[in-house]
Amino acid sequence: MKDFQAGNYQNQGFYKSFQPNFINRKWLLEDMEIQQLLSQADRQIGRLDMYSEYIPNIDMFISMHVLKEATQSSKIEGTQTNIEEALMAKEDLIFEKRDDWEEVQNYISAQNKAIERLKDLPFSSRLIKETHKILLTGVRGKHKMPGEFRTSQNWIGGATLKDAVFVPPAHIYINDLMSDLEKFVHNEEEFFPDLLKIALIHYQFETIHPFLDGNGRVGRLLITLYLVEKNILKKSVLYLSDFFEKHKQLYYDNLMNVRTKNDLKQWFKFFLVGIIETCKNGIETFDAILKLKKEVEESIQKLGNRTNHLLKIMDYLYQKPIINAQKIATITETSSATAYKILEDMKELNILETSTDNKKKNWTFQRYIKLF
Repeated sequence: MKDFQAGNYQNQGFYKSFQPNFINRKWLLEDMEIQQLLSQADRQIGRLDMYSEYIPNIDMFISMHVLKEATQSSKIEGTQTNIEEALMAKEDLIFEKRDDWEEVQNYISAQNKAIERLKDLPFSSRLIKETHKILLTGVRGKHKMPGEFRTSQNWIGGATLKDAVFVPPAHIYINDLMSDLEKFVHNEEEFFPDLLKIALIHYQFETIHPFLDGNGRVGRLLITLYLVEKNILKKSVLYLSDFFEKHKQLYYDNLMNVRTKNDLKQWFKFFLVGIIETCKNGIETFDAILKLKKEVEESIQKLGNRTNHLLKIMDYLYQKPIINAQKIATITETSSATAYKILEDMKELNILETSTDNKKKNWTFQRYIKLF
């Protein structure tokens, strides 16, 4: 690591692009500070993984973690959709918010499909392209080659190439650079700790910037994909976008300092601290969910013959904590009149709160939403 060289700038006429060095090689880790943080991060991720293994019906709660990741990762790129808006139907939102909403929904679809695809397709350029295509379908960027590596120069910051903050490598090098990244992912001959490996993969991917649009979101999504594929996490319960969004400038600065100052150590430190804090927050959230679930179930038991209906509704609310009378009637297979009685029961039990939007009245499981 002490001798790390990120790459060099190449003259392209009226601008210079950054040419990253290949990363699929032998790495030597001698820094004790990094090793100490790595040890802490490994412990915390092990604790979080244990929670995901022993919490009953964990998949029921994962959808909210994915939703939060989608809103935060998209927020880094400038979208304004919050969790509650992301839960609503598109037609319930004002027109100005619908584009942002669609981008968040695409991120959720891309994440879920990519996790599913890992069962029969390894972490690869093909998987990355498939994920990118879903991400950009029908939204801003839909004309920027969804699912295909770019065939022209892109840049980050600034209005033109001349005043860009960063210019990634020329498009003719993308296939070779992504092939090297893929080999590094699957290189089992040269040992390198997995958490540092995905930190380096994320940095390298963002530096290559292989797509015309959507690189940031895809790059952050790859972190979870890698951890699941390598069986470091049995379930997709770790998402770093919230940490990156809260420390957005540091996130960008630390990535840039690797390129300009070869400061890989500071990026590793930032990434590992992100994992440690995110795991701790994840564990606290799961604890709070279990406590809330117990309280709700105890209160529901008092309702006698409607208890089973309410338990069915709760299973739905843990996955999508926004509901209306029509949905309750469908879930419980009862009449509209009964659905409204159930709504009143749930309001009295402090489970649901009214949330009036511009078109229809929805009810939200606000205490649950606040945990995220």
